[in-house]
Amino acid sequence: MSDEPKRDDQSAHPRENSTQQEGRVTSSLAGLAFVLALVVICFFLVKVLQKQSQLEDCLMSGRTNCAPIETGR
Repeated sequence: MSDEPKRDDQSAHPRENSTQQEGRVTSSLAGLAFVLALVVICFFLVKVLQKQSQLEDCLMSGRTNCAPIETGR
């Protein structure tokens, strides 16, 4: 047994623990924002590649009217 009194780490440095907690929350939110941005980018990339694939499939089948013609209306 030790004669030293037990120290509670949370009560010893409350300011440091609060700062660490805020840092963890900030890091978690930054990570979440990064992952959401990747998901959105991947979603749009898949849509663009899908359109490109459909156009190529149409052209490979020998059609000549594959691309939509936009009018000035």
